[in-house]
Amino acid sequence: MAAKFTSSGNKDEHIEWMYKSNSDPWSKSQPEQWTYYSDVENVIIEEAYSKNESHVMMDNYYIDFKRKIQISKDNEQNQRPIKRVVRKKDETRVREERFIFDPIAPKRPYGHEYGWVSPFILEVRKYLKPTPEQLPSKDDSLVPMIVEKAAVGITEEGKIIGRLCEAQKLAEKLMSEKDKGMKQVWICCAKLYSMECFLYKKLNEVMRLIGSDDHEQLWRSKVRTLGSFCLLLWDNPFQTKLTTKKTLYRVVKLTDEQIATYKEMAQNPNEYRHDKAQFQQTLTQASGPEYNTRSGRITGDLLLGGVDLRDLLDDHFSGIALDDGDDLSYDRDGNRH
Repeated sequence: MAAKFTSSGNKDEHIEWMYKSNSDPWSKSQPEQWTYYSDVENVIIEEAYSKNESHVMMDNYYIDFKRKIQISKDNEQNQRPIKRVVRKKDETRVREERFIFDPIAPKRPYGHEYGWVSPFILEVRKYLKPTPEQLPSKDDSLVPMIVEKAAVGITEEGKIIGRLCEAQKLAEKLMSEKDKGMKQVWICCAKLYSMECFLYKKLNEVMRLIGSDDHEQLWRSKVRTLGSFCLLLWDNPFQTKLTTKKTLYRVVKLTDEQIATYKEMAQNPNEYRHDKAQFQQTLTQASGPEYNTRSGRITGDLLLGGVDLRDLLDDHFSGIALDDGDDLSYDRDGNRH
């Protein structure tokens, strides 16, 4: 479940906006199909609505609140109905898109092994040029500068893929915390990363390529734009003691080919490595109906960098993969691996 920045004013409720996604949104004969806006779009729309604005401009469309429609910027005849839904906090839904992207990193030569600190993080530190001992979790004076670079980088990445409005809102949320110390900044980064938007997709797309000779130029090119945000998220100020010998579970949809690759990974662990900077959704439980990916709902302690975020934040969040899996088995009762 993604982070919520939108509220109805009641702490037990949250707001979600939807648009009618039928091929013919004005058809009276088709069953209605409604699609959620991304979490960041939802924030932008709700903030404008709360200010009693008549319109709000997005990347590819704009919203007319008075007429309750979405209008394409390319073709004003392309219009869709929208609606605002107030939900109870316990009416959770998981963004299944988070389980779709390929979680398997390319093969890497054995000689390209590295320790806990990812080469990406090392390159970010070189780019930012702090002293060897300096980290934002240990020196709050560094935090505003790194936050500013992270905000600029997120905005640049969003512009490249046509998501400038979303990127600017993410940057605005991050910049609002820049002078509040590393703990508040880290919490904000965790919220932003957990939101359904381009940011987590782009981060994991880049992170999984680290260590691959074929993609070295690509991931190094992202140090300037995504590196500062990654460093803030990686440098966990809450983790003072290393958590070990704890089994974590990840919910993910895999093709038959990917399952076969995981089996090969378990048999040949030295040929595959998960990047320690790749941020992934993890659980401490893998039982009960809540784990069923058909319903899309998951429960348990949700971790990011070893921290159970439900102690800090009121929602479900994603976690960092701490180590490589060494086994793959099939649960016949649950019809899952």
